[in-house]
Amino acid sequence: QVQLVESGGRLVQAGGSLRLSCAASGRAFSNYAAGWFRQTPGKEREFVAAISTSGESTWYADSVKGRFTTSRDNAKNTVYLQMNNLTPEKTAVYCCAAGTTEYSYTFYVQEDCISSWGQGTQVTVSS
Repeated sequence: QVQLVESGGRLVQAGGSLRLSCAASGRAFSNYAAGWFRQTPGKEREFVAAISTSGESTWYADSVKGRFTTSRDNAKNTVYLQMNNLTPEKTAVYCCAAGTTEYSYTFYVQEDCISSWGQGTQVTVSS
């Protein structure tokens, strides 16, 4: 398994941007697809984005397409989530995860491939 620690969450005004980071340690992170989920009180955890081991393939929830971009730097063992044009509805705890697959689509459709979760970072978007 890998250990994951998110950072970058904070209060931001609507229309603003944030970049979240997820630093991995432990086993070779480059062997794991990675992704982001978010959760708000009273709601189920929601998939946001996924990225393949190479970083060449990504998958996004429809609600964030065109606004969010995920990327990774395997040399730094870090995954990123760039969030643009934020709206209050995007307020949530954002968690990163790593899965035992190479592929972003598999990560998206097969949540049981996920082997590690971060603790999450709070993103609050004010109107």
